[in-house]
Amino acid sequence: MTTTRWTPAQPLLAHRHHELGGHAAWYLLAGGITTGLQAVLFLVLQPEVGAQWANLVAIALTTVGNTEFHRRVTFAGRTSRAGKRHFQDLATFAFYAGYGSLVLAGLDGLVNHPTAWEQTSALLAASFVGGVLRFAVLRWWVFARRSAGEAGQPAGRG
Repeated sequence: MTTTRWTPAQPLLAHRHHELGGHAAWYLLAGGITTGLQAVLFLVLQPEVGAQWANLVAIALTTVGNTEFHRRVTFAGRTSRAGKRHFQDLATFAFYAGYGSLVLAGLDGLVNHPTAWEQTSALLAASFVGGVLRFAVLRWWVFARRSAGEAGQPAGRG
């Protein structure tokens, strides 16, 4: 008599869904805090330096802390190559700086003399949309699981 051994995939899938939920929870917590800080910085700086510069400074200051938090806490069990991380840092800043600048320019085109609160609201909405995209990039590209044979290194090493 032949015995067939069957190993269900369900525990592995359950672990991946649990991991995704944990990543999403930490990401939302950090994103909420840094987006709030970014909004406060924008509101403080906007009257002095204008909307575009206030946005750039606020993004520069909050992106560094947010990205490092994600590296050390949100995706702590995963590693990535140093070059990929540095590129991700630069790409994150460039994306949010460009995206925020376009949002502010679009608002200026739609509203004559938008208030700081209108600008902040537009930036917050844009940050939410950009944050969803960034989560996907971080989870499935920067901190993606690597197979054991990839680049001749053990799985999970970067």
